Amino acid sequence: MAIYNKPIKTCLSAEVHHMVCRLGLIELNSPELEHIVTVSGEICWEAITFYLRTSNTEEHDLDYVESVRLLGPVCKTVHVYLLSLNTQQFNNQYGLWFKWTNNTELFAEAFEAIRNSQYTAVPLSLMKLTACLERALGDVFLMVGNECPFLLRDLLASQELAAIFGQNVMNVLRVFLGSPQSLNLRNILWHGFAAPPEIPPMYTSMLLLLTAGLGQKLKDVLACRNLSLLHRPYFKLTQLKELAVFPDINEEAIAAAEDIIEKSDFVVEIMLPYWKDALAAYKDQRYADCTILLLPQLEMGLRKFFTIVNNCPNRLLTAEIIFVLLFQSTTLYTTFDEILAKYLDNGVINHLPTALGNPIMEILWDLLNHQEGPRLRDHLSHGEIDLKLFPREMASHLVALAVVLLHHCHRGANGISLESECLKTIMCSTHSYCSRFHPVGKLKQKLRCCLESLQKWGEMPRPTLEQAFDRPGSDYSGPTIQTVHQSLMEGLVSALINRLQMVYDEDLDPLHYLLAEEQLHLVAKLLTNRICTLYCPRVVLEVVSLLRKIASQCLTVSQQIMHGVVSRHQQWLSKSLRSRQRQNYLRMLGSIQYLHHIFILLTLLVTVELLNAQTMKDDASSEYHCYLKFLKSVLQYTENMVTYTSPDKNKWNESWDLSEKMLLKVKKFYNKWYNITVDCAT
Repeated sequence: MAIYNKPIKTCLSAEVHHMVCRLGLIELNSPELEHIVTVSGEICWEAITFYLRTSNTEEHDLDYVESVRLLGPVCKTVHVYLLSLNTQQFNNQYGLWFKWTNNTELFAEAFEAIRNSQYTAVPLSLMKLTACLERALGDVFLMVGNECPFLLRDLLASQELAAIFGQNVMNVLRVFLGSPQSLNLRNILWHGFAAPPEIPPMYTSMLLLLTAGLGQKLKDVLACRNLSLLHRPYFKLTQLKELAVFPDINEEAIAAAEDIIEKSDFVVEIMLPYWKDALAAYKDQRYADCTILLLPQLEMGLRKFFTIVNNCPNRLLTAEIIFVLLFQSTTLYTTFDEILAKYLDNGVINHLPTALGNPIMEILWDLLNHQEGPRLRDHLSHGEIDLKLFPREMASHLVALAVVLLHHCHRGANGISLESECLKTIMCSTHSYCSRFHPVGKLKQKLRCCLESLQKWGEMPRPTLEQAFDRPGSDYSGPTIQTVHQSLMEGLVSALINRLQMVYDEDLDPLHYLLAEEQLHLVAKLLTNRICTLYCPRVVLEVVSLLRKIASQCLTVSQQIMHGVVSRHQQWLSKSLRSRQRQNYLRMLGSIQYLHHIFILLTLLVTVELLNAQTMKDDASSEYHCYLKFLKSVLQYTENMVTYTSPDKNKWNESWDLSEKMLLKVKKFYNKWYNITVDCAT
């Protein structure tokens, strides 16, 4: 097992460290400022692109090493120039040219950071700057292109941006941000590799000036081509209630966290300033800054723990570029994707999930990976979140998660006490966590909504029997739950209970669950069962996808019926229903009890099949395909019921007939495939 006995001095590999920390600082003749920036503040792109160099390879791509070396003095000149300006001068000269980014304030903050040279302020500003720049360039791309590339390096290499700004201009940006062979400033910061002093501040200054220069060029392009720049709406973090697993972080929790970071070897010592400033930002209510500082360090801490439990210390650093080129490796460095995966890139099992445990792994997957979750690092690092409106709840969640990881991954001799009640509460909050954003978690949420809706059917207003028949033309005698139908449904309940016993340890008496109310209680109880969602087989995801659709349609039917009953009852009381509408209303009332039982039964069916799904393995058998066909037939029934119960259809007799056919089909399926005898009259 890999253990780091010696202090880690850098997380940059030798080649990357040389490229980022030294190459551009080599003493060369610096260009005169007036060759780069005019007196009026206009950026002279030709003077900057003059220092670009291409390689001798067949592709004639950029020679990143030589371009960085030659552009270094340009960056130094720009840095000295910006340091000579005060805030008002900078804003007067360049404020207008940052408007195209839709975040002028962020660039003003970056300018203040390089002037004040606070320890983590420059890398923090650079992370925010690169995210904002990527988002703004994506908006420009969409003026002429269709689908914006997800990766910044692909965006910078796009023909669409080259057509707007010019290829050489884009090549300058690629030297700083666009390739693993370049300075790659965005990635080494956002993935937690660069310690605070390792990024020369002059690169932040250069990117500030380049962003202003892009604004100047864009103004001419918009005027010449009669184009308009539209900004995409920000991604909204709407999942805060679903993420609410930890207690809110207060002063006591922050104090405990400040104590832990000094002791836990989860923290790489050279990164300690990031941790301290993240907590300070939280106390100052700068929640976006707190999150941006913490996320890369959680990745770095997990990367360190990952290399220990998997005995692969070489994965702690960025990869050597020459290795990537020679062996055509796609793994430039170990990121959250690899850290949270089931297997290592060599096919060996990843031991980190076992070391962390399922609850913590599911919290991480919910926060970072699941498509229906917040995917916090992706959205934040790509500039898709409005930093000015960043929610405190999200920062609180991240700080609490950091405390859990600091404690859980601690392996050193320094003990971490759990005397603090606040700390105990945070740690205990993870024990029963189940994924909220995995498809299984989303299905459980939908089923809870179905339960809540179905439980409200008893509250629906309806006329008394005497009221129903004291109106002219109200002599309709609708369907009732006949003995044959009741027997069929009771048999299906028994079948479902028997099916459930295949995966459920507690003994259940089918007779106890014949009442609809008891079925609802059983579903609520079953939904509290923990279902592991990590690395679900494909077949499980296929089944869960169908079950989610069924549950969604069931909820729609329930809501439509409730809304229809309330609306029709109001019309009944006001005597505004015509004769035909009264007949239809009475048919609706006659169907309600029967449909209520059926949709409770369907909710139980979906819940039982969800629990059984977790036992499935990848399977291409005919039985599995018949099972999917059965679920699709149930889905078809619920979709038809959505149509029949809609306000513009109100086909209650058809609903009755369709439901009877569905029950018979379910009976036939369970009899055939699970050898469960459903005794009922036909």
